[in-house]
Parts: sequence; C-alpha cells; structure tokens
Amino acid sequence: MVETVVRVDDPAMARVLIAALKAHGFHPLEGGDSGLPGLPGVFGPKGIAIDLPADEARDGRMLAEALLADMRQA
Repeated sequence: MVETVVRVDDPAMARVLIAALKAHGFHPLEGGDSGLPGLPGVFGPKGIAIDLPADEARDGRMLAEALLADMRQA
C-alpha cells in the first residue's frame, strides 16, 4: 500500500524531491515524466504526486514538506 505524501507542480522539483527522499533511505515510487495518459508532460490540476510506502509515509511527509519549504525559499 502507498500514500501520497506531497504534490508538486514543477516536474524538476518533483525529480529533486524524489532523489532527496531516496538519499535519506525512503523508497518513493517513480512515475517518470509521463504526465496524464496520452498527454506526456501534462499533469493533472493537483500536480505531481510523490508516493511512498505506507510504513514510510509519516516520516517521509515531514521530510518532504521541509525540503519543499527550503526549495521554495531559494
């Protein structure tokens, strides 16, 4: 079972976040840059979901939110 821990609008930010989560020992699912089915590069109105296994979701959400706050300040 997986849980969405955050959603981001920027594909580049999503890639960085996935890499950072992996570097901290989490196991995010990777959807790639596929976007919506049949529309590569087009993402839904809620953005790109970053999903983690349910047992990692609580800690991963805290880290992801902190990382996003830092990225948005830069």
